[in-house]
Amino acid sequence: MSLIEVVVFIVVLGLALAGVMILYSQATRASADPLVRKQTLAIASSLLEEIELRPFTYCDPDEPAVYTATAASAAQCGGDATHVEGMGPETFSPPGTEDRYNPGKPFDNVNDYHGFNMAGANIRGADGSFVTGLDNYSVAVTVANAGGDFGFGDATAVLLITVTSTHAGTGTTVSLQGYRFRYAPNSP
Repeated sequence: MSLIEVVVFIVVLGLALAGVMILYSQATRASADPLVRKQTLAIASSLLEEIELRPFTYCDPDEPAVYTATAASAAQCGGDATHVEGMGPETFSPPGTEDRYNPGKPFDNVNDYHGFNMAGANIRGADGSFVTGLDNYSVAVTVANAGGDFGFGDATAVLLITVTSTHAGTGTTVSLQGYRFRYAPNSP
């Protein structure tokens, strides 16, 4: 081999090695991305499932007439307008606002979650325990009437639940939606 062939070989080998190192660097940098996406999806999915498992009734589930009421009215809900379910947590007896983490007054209906959010070190499981390692994540919930989406005359017969989870470090956002229909005996 001549000196020129050796130099050309070294240059070609150097370029190939540089290309491989760039690809390796990008792969290493992006290897955490699937983990972030999967964790963001898991947070949104678990909260959406929790919400969808709650009742969807005209009256608050603490009201004795919860399963017999056929309209969202004070007359149907024990004669007290504060017992009619509305968007967001209720504040009637026992005193205080419903809260996801309060075992004495928990969120007990789908629409109680409207406006609920968690962020960073304050992300908790359904049992109220803090989940460590989620400092860069946040989650927000909106609940909206969606009966019109299905052609129902009563827009309140269906709720659209939207759970949005975000990772602050990468900007990864996952938004999941689910519908909750009012079912018998509370169907329209």
